[in-house]
This record gives sequence, C-alpha cells and structure tokens, in this order.
Amino acid sequence: MGDRTGRRRAVGALLGLSGGTFLYTTAEALPIGLLLPMAADLAVSPSQVGMLVTAYGAVVMVASVPLTALVRRVPRRRLLSALLVGFVVSNAVTIFASTFTLMLAARMATAATHALFWAVVVPAAAELFRPGLRGRVVAVVFAGGNVALALGVPAGTWLGERAGWRASFLAVAGLGAIVLVVVASLLPSTRPDQGHAARGATPDVRRFWLLVAVAILATAGAIAAYTYVALFVTEVSGFSASSVGAILLARGIASVLGILAIGAVVDRSPWLALVATVALQSVALLGLYTFGQQPTLAVGLIALAGLAFAAFTAALGGLVLQVAPGRSDLAAATVSAAVNVGITGGAFVGGLALPSHGVHSTVLIGALLGVAALVMALGERLVRPAAGTQGGQRSDTECGDPKVPSGSARLADR
Repeated sequence: MGDRTGRRRAVGALLGLSGGTFLYTTAEALPIGLLLPMAADLAVSPSQVGMLVTAYGAVVMVASVPLTALVRRVPRRRLLSALLVGFVVSNAVTIFASTFTLMLAARMATAATHALFWAVVVPAAAELFRPGLRGRVVAVVFAGGNVALALGVPAGTWLGERAGWRASFLAVAGLGAIVLVVVASLLPSTRPDQGHAARGATPDVRRFWLLVAVAILATAGAIAAYTYVALFVTEVSGFSASSVGAILLARGIASVLGILAIGAVVDRSPWLALVATVALQSVALLGLYTFGQQPTLAVGLIALAGLAFAAFTAALGGLVLQVAPGRSDLAAATVSAAVNVGITGGAFVGGLALPSHGVHSTVLIGALLGVAALVMALGERLVRPAAGTQGGQRSDTECGDPKVPSGSARLADR
C-alpha cells in the first residue's frame, strides 16, 4: 500500500511539474497573441508590447546560471514552491498593471522565476522515479510546454479577445495557484545535492559543451523558420490568413506526438535520439523550402518540423542528466540559457534575411542551421562510441582533456 501511495504521489508531483512548464510557456508567449489589445489598453505601440517577449527571453538567457548557483543549496520542494508563488504574484501584478513600466517590471519578475524553474524542474522530476525512466519522465515535463504552444496560448488568446487581455493573465495566475498547491503538497523535500539526479550519470565535459552548441544551432534553426511561418504559408503556400491558426494547431498537435514518441526510445539510445531528431528537423525544413508551394505538403512538413523540434528538446533534457559535468541543475540552467540564445538568435537572423531575401530564405536558414548542428553532432561521434571508452561515455574531467572550457570548473561545482 505504501509503495502504491508513493507512486501516486510521484505521478501527481510529475503532473504538477509538467503543469508548471505549461503555465510558464503560456505566460511567456501570451503577449504575442494579445499584441494589439495590450498595446491599445496600455497606450503603447505593438513593437513595445513585443519587447515584453524579447526582454523576457533575455532575462531567462542571462539569469539562468547565476540564479541557479545562488540557490543551489535550497531544497527542491521549497525552491519550486517559492518560484510558483513568485509566478502567481507577478502575474497578478500584470493583471492590475496600468502602465507599461509596471507591466515590464512584472514580466521581468516572472522571467526570473522562469529561469530558475526550468533549471530545477528536470532534475526534480527525474528524482521522483528510478534512473531507467529518466527519458520518459523528462518527456512528460517537456510535454507541458508543447501543450502550452498547441492549446494554452491559443486558448489564452481566445479568452483575451473576448474578455479582455487581463482575463487571460488572471486565468494563468489562477491555474498557477492550483499547480503551486499540487507541487507543495506532493513533491518530496530533498536536498538538491542528494539523489541519483543531482549529478550527471556519466559526466563528460566535452560532450556537455557540445550539447550546448548543438542546442543553440538546432534551436536557432527551428525558430528562424517558425517565427515567420504565418507569412510563409500565406505568401508561399497560398493559404488565407484565416487558415494560419489551424496550421499552427496541427503543428502543436504534432509537437505533442513528438514528445510522446521520443519518450518511448530516449532512455535506450539518448544520443541517437538527439541526432535523429536534429536530422528530421533539417529534412523537414529543407523539404519545406523545396516544396513549400504545394499546400498539403507544406502543412505536413511544418507539422513534421514541429514534431522533430519538440522531440529534440525532450532528448536534450534527458541528455543533460546524463553528461552533466557536475551538478545537474547548473547544467540544466546552462542548456536552458543556450536554448534561449538559439531562440533570440534564430528570430534575429531570420528577421535580417526577411526584407532582402523574402520569407523563403528564413526556412532555408533554419534548415542550414539544423544541418550545421547535425554535422557537429555526427562529427564528434555522438552515436559511435569513442575508441577505448565504455559505451562511448568518457569524463574529460577525469582524463584531463586540454580542450575543456575554462568555465567548466565553475559549472562542475567541485
């Protein structure tokens, strides 16, 4: 009976953590869907409202590692509960914000809790179950974020268009309070330096930093294409503007399916899963660049690219727990920052190419960045075991690899 109760509590805590990723992703992206009503209500330009998203990502990118290092000794339940309290309060401030300055301050506060939450949530979730289930557990956590993009943001946009944009943030804050109760009551109170997920299972400094580089390139490729997908399907594929929502919904559903699919295989072959998802994304974007004028095929390739990128993020989260060269939360924070570098860089590069080369070029840039990530992964023998090592895993810290970056000692927190 005790084991059964323990499993139920673990499952409940896992769902609560996945609910947290759902809410953070929804809150981050909501201003995109509510751009015009927020601009009108706050008496600012749409570009200023867009800055709420850009600045949010910048805070996550810059603050993830320093904040994680600062609270590295705080027990996970206490830390995650405090972060969710901060999430609820900052979104409540957003509801009552009457000026853009106050709105921006509230968003920055939410972003700071976001930076820490994503660093801690992966090892905290993995710790709930035995090591052999890490990949599937991480997939469930990441599924929350993909469901947010498929359903949460569209639902929040729909609510905001009918009841006012503040109603959307009220709903997010209310759901955040529910998730807070679940996490605070069900998550075990463990020290962050205890348990099998506290440090990498097979630490490898070289592979970890390679993983960071692949994360930046693959994410930048996905975002360079996705940021301008609405323009692509209307200008290149010939769809009407009213069809964009349905196409994005199809991509979102495919993303959730990608998470479910990768969860079944990532525990057996995590590196192979990572390489396969990057390859699939590259093929999908190259196909979209080549055959994007064919409407049905374009929708299928957009969905396939979404499936591949969602699966990639889940594989990435699982591999962090494997190759982290020290504390897994610091490693997860580093990869989270890398993903946000990719998001910012991908949107920026795509935006540079758009005026002079058209929206077709953004898809090609995305594909080429994905190919670069794939070549880097294959070139470093992520799949084939290195000679003289067991299972292809080697700790470069132990072997004294001269190519270890200077910051790795701090990351390892030895």
